[in-house]
Order: sequence, then C-alpha cells, then structure tokens
Amino acid sequence: MAEQTAMRPNTEAFEREPLIAESGFREYDARWLYPEQLNLRGAQRLGEGLGTLLHDLSRSVPPAIVVGHDYRAYSAAIKHALTIGLISAGCQVRDIGLALSPVAYYAQFALDCPAVAMVTASHNENGWTGVKMGAARPLTFGPELMTRLKKMILNGHVRKRAGGSYIYIDDLKGSYIADLAKGGKLKRRLKVVAACGNGTAGVYAPQALEAIGCEVIAMDCTLDYTFPHYNPNPEDLEMLHALSKRVRETGADIGFAFDGDGDRCGVVDNTGMEIFADKVGVMLARDLAATRKNPVFVVDVKSTGLYGTDPVLKARNATTDYWKTGHSYIKRRVHALGALAGFEKSGHFFFNTPVGRGYDDGILSAVMVCRMMDRHADKTLAQLRGELPLTWSSPTMSPVCDDDKKYAVVDAITQHYLAKIKKGGTVMGRKIASLNTVNGVRITLEDGTWGLVRASSNKPGLVVVVESPASKANMHGMFAEIDAVLSGFPEIGSYDQKLKAA
Repeated sequence: MAEQTAMRPNTEAFEREPLIAESGFREYDARWLYPEQLNLRGAQRLGEGLGTLLHDLSRSVPPAIVVGHDYRAYSAAIKHALTIGLISAGCQVRDIGLALSPVAYYAQFALDCPAVAMVTASHNENGWTGVKMGAARPLTFGPELMTRLKKMILNGHVRKRAGGSYIYIDDLKGSYIADLAKGGKLKRRLKVVAACGNGTAGVYAPQALEAIGCEVIAMDCTLDYTFPHYNPNPEDLEMLHALSKRVRETGADIGFAFDGDGDRCGVVDNTGMEIFADKVGVMLARDLAATRKNPVFVVDVKSTGLYGTDPVLKARNATTDYWKTGHSYIKRRVHALGALAGFEKSGHFFFNTPVGRGYDDGILSAVMVCRMMDRHADKTLAQLRGELPLTWSSPTMSPVCDDDKKYAVVDAITQHYLAKIKKGGTVMGRKIASLNTVNGVRITLEDGTWGLVRASSNKPGLVVVVESPASKANMHGMFAEIDAVLSGFPEIGSYDQKLKAA
C-alpha cells in the first residue's frame, strides 16, 4: 500500500492506491472518515481482505456473503468498491441494496448466507462510513477477528481467487417487514411516534409498525444524509427531547427513536418521559419472564442493577449475566449462554429463539414493546415504568483520555479497587459487596449503589456511570468517589457532561 500520510484527494496516488487508515479498525466494527481516511480503492482492498479471511475461516465452502448499505451520499459507492474486492477474493455476493443492519442480518438467514458486510456509519455524522462484518450468523466480528483482518490488510496478505459471483436481491424489504409482523396484529390500537432522524430507518420503521396494527406518526422519516434536525442517535438527548415534544403534542401512547442503521431503539412514554434503554430492558425482561421458565438474560456492565435485584424478576427465577459493553460482545454472550434476550444500555436489544434470531434489531425492539403494551391493555407505558423499583441513575459520562493511555488508566483504577476490597476498605463508609472486572471495573456497595469506569470502545475516552437504589445522595456520593480517583490521573481530561451536584 502507498504511504498513507502522502495520500490526499485530488492526487494521482489517491486514485490509484488503496487508502485505509489503521485507526478505523475498532474492537467490533470499522469506522472511517470518507475520503480522508478511506478511499474507494481502500474499500476494495477491505473487500479483498475480508474475502481472504472468510476463505481461511471456512476452507471447504466458497463464502456466500450479504452486503448492504445505509443512506449516505457515498455509501453505495463504498459498498460497490467493497463488493468488487469480495468478488475478486472468490466470494459469492448477495447485494440487498439500501438496508438497515438488522435487515442485513435477517438476510443471512433468509438467503442462507453465513457472512455479512453492512456498509454503515450508524448514527455518526455525515462524512463517516464503516462496515459491520460477520462470518457466522448471528454473530459479528469481535476483537480477535478484527485484529486479524487489520493485520492481513495492512501487511498486504490478501489473495485473489476465482469463483466470485454477484446477485442483486431487490425484494427483501417486504419479507423482512412480514417477518417482524408474524405475531399478528395488536388487539390494542396504539398511537406511536416513529422518529428516524432522516436516517435509513425511516423507510422501514413506519411500515413495520403499521404492519402490526399501530397508528403511526412518522417523524423525520424522509431520507436526508445531512441529518438536518439532529443525528439519528437514541442516546442523544436532542433526538429524545424532540421525540418527547411530539409525543406530548399528539397524545401518542409511545414514542420510538431509531438510530441511523436501525439496530438501536430509544423509548419515550406517553407523558413524554425519556426512559433509559436499560430500564426498558427490565420491563421487557419482566414481560418475557412471565411465560418462560427460568429465563436467562445478558446485559452490559453499564446497565441498571435492577436486573439482579428486581423482585418480579427474582420471583420468576430469572438470572442475569453482566457482560462486556458492545453489540458484538453481548450478541456473542447471548448466543453462548442460550439466553432468552440481551439488553445493552445504548439501546441494542437482542432477542433469541423463539422471539428472534439473536441479533440486534431496533425495529423488533419497538415491536416487542408494543406487544408488551398489548398484554397490559389496561396500563399506559408510564404506569408500567412506574411499577419498577425506583433508582437514581446518571447518564453515560465520558471523560477524555487518549486511546493509547485509556486501557492502562482503567487497569490502574481496577487495581486500586481490588486492593481496597482486599484490605476491607470502604466506599462512602459502606462495604464493597462486589467488583465486576469483566469490562473495566464496576463497584457495587452493600446498599446496591454502584459505579462503573471502563475504556470507551470507539473514542478516546473513558465511560463513567453511577446508580443508586437507595437515594439520589448516594448516587452523587458514588460519582464523587469515582471522580476523586480519576482526578489523580493527569492522563484524564474533561467530561463531555458531568453529573451536577443537585
């Protein structure tokens, strides 16, 4: 490959040589700025590398792979370049065109393809692109395969093969929506707002919700890759505030916010209150546990402690495994444990057999919330939310820390708390009940108050979350404890937002 630093648009080298920045390879997917960090020849090289890796993983069967793209000015061009690389590496490509990530995952089953490469930058601003990849449905790549792919591509260890082919599939949207609606129409006529932020979910979500019998108020569902109102990100308060306003204006029963590639869903109740996705997950876990014996759930370490303490889930013999944050990690854990479902605080929900196929699908998540409401026809969503035990929770806070320093910092913080618990030390004058170190360190006190510090998977920074079932003061006390520890590390910068001492 050409010298990366010498390559820029409007040069001969940029047109002839692959540009594919090493920094774009993340823990479980890939993200680049286009064209500054990735050009079309680079996308082609990515396809060659992915095709080579797929052959190595399954030597006896020519790799069949689903490809799709989200709605950006350049996504189709990047997908086509990627496709050329896949074909030249001997892959059998099934192109599903404009799609959501869960549509691509569905296509792996519907078209009997083991692999997937979905060109999407999810909720990132226009100018970003990326690829979500998998070799064995319903799983996507984790760090091991992403590292292997990165080294293969950057070191030029890609191989051309004969036998590649291409088919365009133009009728998958209807099949996908019919699959979401296979449970039949709702008995309860729900009025729902579907907010899509002008992302790709806008051409899927309203139709899918109408297919189960909802009255749908479409909000920002026309395609516009400039995202003129707000980024399609259900964790973004700007999107949730806009959705909340529309729910209150229209008297809707519920509001749904979908991210750019449709694999995440945010929820607003009938009063306009924005419900954190982990609390929505507790409500869904309660509903699922009512009809399943001894259900197992997987949640990420950022999620509420209610999964372990909720009396309703305890009474229904539900068990919950707290695991690594990241859609690929939770998906693999759900698969490995045969869990009924997985819930991630970011809004990735994973429904396993018999509800789903184990992959994250924001529109299926919305359908499941609607079906939960249908089974509680005498209650509003606000009432169902009000039945959960009260906790005080912070938003996800992200103090800045360089990528090459953040993991060492988190290791040091973890050792600090391991030493404290070994010596019988206390936090806020309370005994430490447990430490979860599967992904950073989550400190849980004897009253259920907890705090988390971990390294962000996709940006230079840490992740800090705190919660208390005891009091708001204890939530703030836990944050003050963690903030004091973080202040001892000069590598850590300012927060994107900081918990106010109110």
